[in-house]
Amino acid sequence: MKIAILTIGDELLNGDLADTNTAAIASTLMDNSLPVHEAATVGDREEEIAAALLRLAKTHGVVIATGGLGPTDDDRTARAAARAFERPLSLNIKAHDQIRARFRAWGRDMHPRNEKQALLPGRSAVISNENGTAPGFHLKNNLVDLYFLPGVPGEMLAMLGDYVIPSLLERFPDPPLLCQRVMTVFGLAEPEVETRITRHGLPAGVELAFNVEVPIVHVKLRARGIHAQKLVDRSEMAVRQALDDHVVGVDGETLAACTARLLSAAGITLALAESCTGGLIAKLLTDQPGASAFLERSVVSYANSAKREVLQVSQEILDRHGAVSAECAEAMARGVYQAAHTDIGLAVTGIAGPDGGSDEKPVGTVYLAMISRWAAHTERFHFFGNRDQVRLRTACTALDWLRRQAMTRLSGEAQEN
Repeated sequence: MKIAILTIGDELLNGDLADTNTAAIASTLMDNSLPVHEAATVGDREEEIAAALLRLAKTHGVVIATGGLGPTDDDRTARAAARAFERPLSLNIKAHDQIRARFRAWGRDMHPRNEKQALLPGRSAVISNENGTAPGFHLKNNLVDLYFLPGVPGEMLAMLGDYVIPSLLERFPDPPLLCQRVMTVFGLAEPEVETRITRHGLPAGVELAFNVEVPIVHVKLRARGIHAQKLVDRSEMAVRQALDDHVVGVDGETLAACTARLLSAAGITLALAESCTGGLIAKLLTDQPGASAFLERSVVSYANSAKREVLQVSQEILDRHGAVSAECAEAMARGVYQAAHTDIGLAVTGIAGPDGGSDEKPVGTVYLAMISRWAAHTERFHFFGNRDQVRLRTACTALDWLRRQAMTRLSGEAQEN
């Protein structure tokens, strides 16, 4: 069984819109032990869509296409499918009724152009769209199943789960059992991660792959067969031994989510003072449900005046050492810590670029400081990359400091008990 994904739209090729559908479809299929063999993208030209469908149908048993089912003239997927597989294009009454019902449910009149969305290739099964006006359709060509879904991600994913996945599992009731686990790693470069895992070794029959989203490395473990679950479980333990506390999450848990979970579990309260990150650390933490349990406040002290007036950083420190210095970072952390009366005060200050650097303090120079009830620590870093990457590396390093502090507190409590 080979599955292909085809995403359709000029906006995907010219960079106006990111193709998130391919990843979402592939992930959903993988969760059901249905791996994708190929993915492709074409523009809105009818002949190019038709050619891509024919090519994929020749070498795959399943093709899932998204996009081009709208009411405007540049939505040409249904016509292209009819052309490719020599089916007459006609008004599908079931699809037409669904579109009219959707407009009635919204309390709106149906525009005449929306009738175009009911023009489908002959002998197509309609895929209901409960969230939009574009019905999908399913057609069979010889032994190939082709599913056509709208490009709107929310609509597409609902139809994928409600219709396509059940249809595939009905056709292939016993797919090769596949187990995958993705481990989130921070603080090690991809080559070092691979070196450590290879040196430690994995059980035979386990596939190892990597994906990098700076500054995070995702380690992917896959196994097939009746013992797949056991093999992946053993491999996870091996990776944890090889990478130790650089493993911060499994199967979708982010660094921020892990940090928030551990801070909550340890009962630690936190106050932040951010300069170069502009509130990014607080944003990542407050993206997590329940962040109010540990985050008391975040001060974005971007200007020196804010550092002086809000965080009580002395003018002497700013004059003698500068806003980007260990002394300033420590004063910022102490200022927010004393004002908030939390367990931890953490501060960051640096030069994210692209301008503002010097020989002594080049772009990417960042200072982190953390003051807590238990200890105080300040450190200088030099992060590489563009402005966004420097800011993200800084925020992730701060989260990692907090994660490790929470782990230490939890470990100490466990030993006391």
